[in-house]
Amino acid sequence: MKASGFARRFTALLRKEVRQLLRDKSNLAVGLLLPVALILLFGYGLSFDVDDAPIAVVLEDSSPTAREVVRGLQGSPYISPVWTASMAEAEERMRAGEVDGIVRLPPDFSRQLASGQAHIQLVLNGINSTTASIVEGYVRGAIGLWAQRHHEKEGGKAPSGAGIDVLERTWFNEAGDSTWYLVPGLIVLVLTLIGAFLTSLLIAREWERGTLEALFVTPLRPMELVLSKVAPYLVIGAIDLAMCLLAARFLFDVPMRGSLLIIFLVSMLYLTVSLLLGLFVSGTMRSQFQASQVALLVSFMPAMMLSGFVFDLRNVPWVIQAISQLLPATHFMNLIKTLLLAGDYWPDILRGTAILAVYALVLAWGTRRTLRKKLPS
Repeated sequence: MKASGFARRFTALLRKEVRQLLRDKSNLAVGLLLPVALILLFGYGLSFDVDDAPIAVVLEDSSPTAREVVRGLQGSPYISPVWTASMAEAEERMRAGEVDGIVRLPPDFSRQLASGQAHIQLVLNGINSTTASIVEGYVRGAIGLWAQRHHEKEGGKAPSGAGIDVLERTWFNEAGDSTWYLVPGLIVLVLTLIGAFLTSLLIAREWERGTLEALFVTPLRPMELVLSKVAPYLVIGAIDLAMCLLAARFLFDVPMRGSLLIIFLVSMLYLTVSLLLGLFVSGTMRSQFQASQVALLVSFMPAMMLSGFVFDLRNVPWVIQAISQLLPATHFMNLIKTLLLAGDYWPDILRGTAILAVYALVLAWGTRRTLRKKLPS
C-alpha cells in the first residue's frame, strides 16, 4: 500500500512538473537550445588559430633575390601578403587595424645578402599580443624555409646570403604584456554586466509588484520613465568606469595613449547602450527571473565570446563574424583597445561612436514602445 501510494503521488507530481516545464518556454529554450548553441559555437565557430594573417610587405629592394625571399611569404598558408608602396602606407594600414604586421626589405638587402648576413624588419601589431606572437612565428618560419631551400639549391654548401636576421619590433604593446590586451576587454565586460543585468530587473520588478499599472494612470510619459530609470545607473556606471580606468593605469600599468576625455565619453555612450538594452529586455519580460536570464544571454555572454575579447574575429567563419558585427560590444571593444593602446585614430572613433549612437537611439525607441500605457492582456 505504501509503495502504491508513493507511486501515485510521485506520478502526479511528475506529471505536473513536466507540464509546467513544457509551458515555460524560456526555461525549455535555455535547457535545450543553449547547450547546442555553445557546442556549435565553440566547436566550429571559435578558434585560437591565426589563418591568412594580413601582412603588409614593403619591398624597397626590387632585385630578383629580394623578390624571391618575399615569395616565401606568399607560399605560406598562414600569411596573406598585402603589397604596399611605402613604409608610410604600411604604417597607416596597421594603425587602421587592416594588417597584423609589416615586413620591410631595405634598399640594400641584396648587397647585405651577398656579404653573408642580411636584415629584414618586422613590425608587429601588439594590440592582440597572442596574435602578434603567432604572426611573428609564421614570418620567421616562412623566411627560414626560404633560407633552407636556398641552401639546398646551392648543393648544401654554406651559400652567401643564407643568413637572414629578422629585426622584430612591436607597436602598441612593446613589452608584449597580455595584461595590456586583457584589461581593456575587461572594461567592456564590466560595463556590459552592470549595464544590462542591473536594469533588466527594473521594469520586470514593477510588473511583478503591480506598480507599473499605477503609473499608467498618471500623466507620466514613457520616455520620462525610461530616462528616470537610466539616470541613477549612469552615475553608478560612471563610478565603476572611473575605478576600471584607475586600476588599468595604476595597478596594471596599461597605457592611455588616447584622449582621456574621449575614452570617458565613448565609454559612457556604450554604458548607455547597455543600460537601454537591459531596460528593453525588462520591459519585454514580465518576471525578474526571465529578464535576468535573457539579459545574460543577449548581453554578457555574447560580449565575452563574440566581441573579440578572447578570439580574433578575423579567424572565425564569416557567419560568426556577421553575428559579432551586430553586437555593440564588438564595436566598443575595438574602440577602447585602440584608444588605450594606439591613441586617437579618428576614423575608428567616428565610425564606432556613430554605430553606438544608432544602437542607443534604436534601443531607446524600443524601450519606449514597451512602456506604452496599455495593460498586458
